[in-house]
Amino acid sequence: MPTTPSAPVSTNRPAAAPDGAPGGPTVAPADVLLADGSVGVVRPLGPEDREALLALHDEVGLDSLRLRFFSASREAGHAYVEHLLAHHEAGQVFALALWWHDRLVGLATAERNPDVATAEVSFLVADEMRGRGVGTLLLEHLAALARTEGVRRFTAEVLAENGAMIRVFLDAGFELTRHLDRGVVTVEMDTLVSESTLRAADARESRSEAASLNALLRPHRVAVVGVRRDGTGVGCAVIDSIVAGGFLGELLVIHPTASTVRGVAAHASFDEAPGPIDLVVVAVPPEQVTACVADAAAAGAGAAVVITSGFAEMGDEGLALQRELAHTARACGIRVVGPNCLGLLDNQPDVRLTATFAGTNPPPGGLAVASQSGGVGIVVSDLACRLGLGVRHFVSLGNKADVSSNDLLAAWLDDPDVTAAALYLESFGNPAKFARLARRFAETRPLLAVMGGRSSSGRRAGVSHTAAAATPAVRVDALFAQAGVVGCRDAEELTETALLLGEQPLPAGPRLAVLGNAGGLGVLAADCAARHGLAVPVLSEGLRERVAVHVTGTVGTANPVDSGAGGVGDGIGRIAGELLASTEVDAVLLVLVQTRTLDPQVTLEALLEAREAHPTKPFVAVLLGGVRAGPLPRITVLPSVESAVRSLAHAVRYADWLAAPRSAAPLTEPDRLAAARHWVTSYLQETGPGWLGPEAASSLLAPYGVNLCGVVATGPAAAAAATAEVGLPVAVKVADPTVVHKTERGLVRVGLASVDAVQETVQHFAAEMSRSEVPVLVQPMVHGPELAFGVVRDPGLGPLVMVAAGGTATEVWNDRTMLLAPVSPQDAARALRSLRIWPLLAGFRGSTPVDESALVDVIVALGRLATDVPEVVEVDLNPVVATSDGVALVDTKVRLDHGAAVDAGVPRRLREPA
Repeated sequence: MPTTPSAPVSTNRPAAAPDGAPGGPTVAPADVLLADGSVGVVRPLGPEDREALLALHDEVGLDSLRLRFFSASREAGHAYVEHLLAHHEAGQVFALALWWHDRLVGLATAERNPDVATAEVSFLVADEMRGRGVGTLLLEHLAALARTEGVRRFTAEVLAENGAMIRVFLDAGFELTRHLDRGVVTVEMDTLVSESTLRAADARESRSEAASLNALLRPHRVAVVGVRRDGTGVGCAVIDSIVAGGFLGELLVIHPTASTVRGVAAHASFDEAPGPIDLVVVAVPPEQVTACVADAAAAGAGAAVVITSGFAEMGDEGLALQRELAHTARACGIRVVGPNCLGLLDNQPDVRLTATFAGTNPPPGGLAVASQSGGVGIVVSDLACRLGLGVRHFVSLGNKADVSSNDLLAAWLDDPDVTAAALYLESFGNPAKFARLARRFAETRPLLAVMGGRSSSGRRAGVSHTAAAATPAVRVDALFAQAGVVGCRDAEELTETALLLGEQPLPAGPRLAVLGNAGGLGVLAADCAARHGLAVPVLSEGLRERVAVHVTGTVGTANPVDSGAGGVGDGIGRIAGELLASTEVDAVLLVLVQTRTLDPQVTLEALLEAREAHPTKPFVAVLLGGVRAGPLPRITVLPSVESAVRSLAHAVRYADWLAAPRSAAPLTEPDRLAAARHWVTSYLQETGPGWLGPEAASSLLAPYGVNLCGVVATGPAAAAAATAEVGLPVAVKVADPTVVHKTERGLVRVGLASVDAVQETVQHFAAEMSRSEVPVLVQPMVHGPELAFGVVRDPGLGPLVMVAAGGTATEVWNDRTMLLAPVSPQDAARALRSLRIWPLLAGFRGSTPVDESALVDVIVALGRLATDVPEVVEVDLNPVVATSDGVALVDTKVRLDHGAAVDAGVPRRLREPA
């Protein structure tokens, strides 16, 4: 799919030297979405582009040349082309061009200043391409390329009347300053990506995605290709589904010989079809799909849904076909869903398209659904029908050759009629992008997801505690928790929770009132609530007295509230009204069982009356034993107590996430970032990949404010001197980076109270390791709760930061959470407070609380380091001793490797599927 616009560009070979040594950086071409939804390609210039460059400068109007060169001169344009090619080849100029329909339509250049950390930028865009976001896209990609080359700031001189160019700089979201002097605006722009930069880029891409997918998500003329005249096969099944669903647009068939198929008019080719086609549903054999899609695009179709299977899911040959399809679709500017997919449902009132062979059609509503599995999609569709869950869009993604869940999320972000989204995923093509889009979506509407492939069978073997903890399920949970995604286990949980979130207000807290007419079921519901983290508080005496008026017999009113098996409907409704009006609970769960004394109609009418009077709390009902009910406006009916409680628990957690303050992860100062990158590069050149010793680890961590306590010494005499510096008592441990699990090998001693004991310990360590001398770390004894922090680099999600209970029993406690890097202070604090050992940190039973802010600082710093320095592939800080006046970092392990190097400081956004 087209990549997002503010992507960094990864170099394929060493960057150009700052002094302009020959050989500029090479980067891969990148598909981009223009503002009108069309697809362009950004790529670097080469000598072969000379004629195209000259043509661009010849085709733009004289006024464009004047705004660019301050002179309406064709000769100035030609001279610049020669200058550009000469200096670009020498590595003194970075140049990117945007190609559209095989034409060069935009040019962006950055020429290094004598201060090699800055570069002067300029742009030229074809006149007919103005207003399509070409300049902004080029600026963002040029900034990403410049970052990889050590350029920290851009400068530009712009005529004051050139408002369009100034707007390009402002819209990109980078930090900039402007100075006006005699009609010329000097712009200075920082190339570092901030939260505002990413948000601006994502917002622009959302608008572009919506335009790009308009033919898919709002089609009015649909053609089906690959149908049999005898009415059999998938193609005809889709036609029947479209007709039965009441499609309000125009449906036609492309067939070489038939005049009609299943009563629908057929045409021999796209060219012979009357008028333009928005969407094509393709069911031809796999080897014909690419040509069919190309023909559709040539006839003006904007989107295709490829139901045909036989592509990447079938092995190398099918994968080659799928790549050909994707390449052709991008070249032709048509968006493709699939292949190997179930189809598309569009329940918009003016569309009503059911182009699937699922066999069910959910009622219209506001939920947008995307599924990577056709089978799961069928189940979700069926469950939505049973629950009465309204669906606006359903897109079966299939093999995701082009359109992905990220694309759809981006398009749905600004659709006011999409009230929630639900996803079934088996992979993240671009997790960093998903996290940002998901967070933006979840900030305004619920986003639910089921992730397949979470089992521990996908667990990566690791040496450190952090790597071992980063199971697939933990990684996905980390992503969902930070992005505000409501993570569900299966299709049932997804649809039930979506129903509740769509029908009920969000709860103000976790306090649940349980009301029923069968005491045992109320008790079981309370137990279920406790399992899911909800509270079932004892009601106050005053509320219990008001409730007791409406119960029969001597049943309970404390909570759960039992109206009694003989309770009448009006009484149950009045109890519900008291609970809904109370400030003592945040939600009400009704568990109603059919008895001979229960009049369902009277009961439900009373409940609706109570609900109408008190609409601000979630009200969920479970009707058992044959209770029959029609529609219950503003009361959500779910099939079981477990599903009701589970859905309410999701709602509580989502409400908590929405209420939490937001802040961006801090950016690293440019000098510190450059120093860290230089240190790591030098270390790897001199020493190579592997685990760092304590001194090297301290050199890397200390600039980020993470300091290892203690002194490294080699030999008994040096250890004695270190002991004098640190002060008795001390702990002594081997400081050899090749020894990872020191405790298990007996290479850690604590509580040494004399210098003699220290020296004997050092000699013992040397003998144990069969060496004459070994380096040791001499540390003061510190006391307090122990934690473990770490970093592991996931191949799909990028760097993850672990926050866990620490010490030698960290695996036993299994008390941990993961965070995607970079980490904001709020997310770091949330992770700490999610640990089961949090009470020990907060001052359990009168103990002194630890310095939470110091712990947060370490977590944030680790996230920043992991993002800044991608060669840091693993970090394990364990234990980290928390005290009332700071933290003591007792042990550290850091592993470096060349393989992870990418553009520092920014999520990778180019050359990755979405």
